[in-house]
Amino acid sequence: MVLNDIEKLLNKYEKGETSLKEEQVLKTYFTSDTVAPHLEMYKPMFTYFLVNQQEQFTKDIPLKTKRIFIYKWISVAAVVVLMLGIFFNKPGDVGTIDDPEVAFNEISKSLAMISNQMNKGTSTVGYLNEVNKGTSTLGYLSEIENTTSIIFKTNR
Repeated sequence: MVLNDIEKLLNKYEKGETSLKEEQVLKTYFTSDTVAPHLEMYKPMFTYFLVNQQEQFTKDIPLKTKRIFIYKWISVAAVVVLMLGIFFNKPGDVGTIDDPEVAFNEISKSLAMISNQMNKGTSTVGYLNEVNKGTSTLGYLSEIENTTSIIFKTNR
């Protein structure tokens, strides 16, 4: 009779439907020496729960952290750096050139450098012309396939 009750409690326990009192009954049964042989696999689990229930955490938990103090100083330093950046930035010096001839020469140098770099880039892509030639050759293969389908009267 007791074994049937334990098995019913185990089924309820596996479904998560037991009360604390019923779980205590299971713990006392599985920590005793008279456990049925077919229920021996549950014994280590319930003995672990019983031992774990008696453990206590004894370490002190600090309620105040020092991180807030550090974060305050980091935010103050960030504001100071930002303010110094704004203060020492000279908005009048934006790189304008007053003499039109000097400006033209500078623009010409910049455009020549850009053109030179573009020419280097296009020269390395020259092999793509060979790929285009190869794909045009493949176009002839489709013509041959059309011809053979006409000859052999196959429908695609």
